[in-house]
Amino acid sequence: MNNVFIVTPSYLIKKKRDFTAGIRQLTRLGFHVLNPQFPQVLPSPQEKADQIHRAFADPRVDMILALRGGYSAMKSLPYLDFELIKRHPKIIAGFSDLSALLNPIFERTGLMTLHAPMVINLATPTAFTLKSLVNAVKGYAEKNLLKGARLKVYNPGSARGILKGGNLITLTALIHTDWEIDTTDAILFLEDVDEKLHQVDRYLTQWILAGKFKGVKALILGDFRGIRSRQVHDILASQMELDFPVVHCPYIGHVANKITLPIGAEVELNTDRRQLLIKKMKLFSTMGS
Repeated sequence: MNNVFIVTPSYLIKKKRDFTAGIRQLTRLGFHVLNPQFPQVLPSPQEKADQIHRAFADPRVDMILALRGGYSAMKSLPYLDFELIKRHPKIIAGFSDLSALLNPIFERTGLMTLHAPMVINLATPTAFTLKSLVNAVKGYAEKNLLKGARLKVYNPGSARGILKGGNLITLTALIHTDWEIDTTDAILFLEDVDEKLHQVDRYLTQWILAGKFKGVKALILGDFRGIRSRQVHDILASQMELDFPVVHCPYIGHVANKITLPIGAEVELNTDRRQLLIKKMKLFSTMGS
């Protein structure tokens, strides 16, 4: 049985019909949701961590799936028991605000996490999104993460590293905290939504000033809704030498077609072949196999 446990590390879904539609889609995909009740009360940071702990410790659970993003997932970081998580390896999936959990969980436990659609995104998913999600939870039989996706190359080349990243504003908020993302030898992907150009400029400049691009092997720019990828690229290029491959993939971020990305997997980006290929990964478990 492919058992899914829903957690609420960020914010609530406002409309019950969106929640119900997401649960229905999970059922169609062959998943069994262990807690299908509509969450109506936002947990405290301690309660969010306790909820995550219960999900990891429960032997029935195969995948832990976030309800939605929004904000406040990072508030639970001081309360997380990473040793407990490490002792009970499972799939944990989400994106956007969940970037604040997915990267630290990998870095502190070695457990690969999934930058993936959440319950709210599964209310009205595309076929591409569902295919990518199922490929992920079944162990990535298709190793090319960019298969079927568009790609724009800004700086060609090939590079191999550990896949990390997520939402720009969320990860920026972790800089100079105990949970700051380690970008050394990373294939880094970044995305954001509805931020103004000057705000994205400020976030990226902070990354540059903090030296966060010095050890990066390659950079994948996802969707920055409201801002063109060329503008994001130019913010970086005007302040630093881009001596690593840089590409834009519009299927990463707050978009209809979403690639489910394995944070913590060793991957190779090859711009000539237009591939982001999984080379090595430590799988906790696979579902439906």
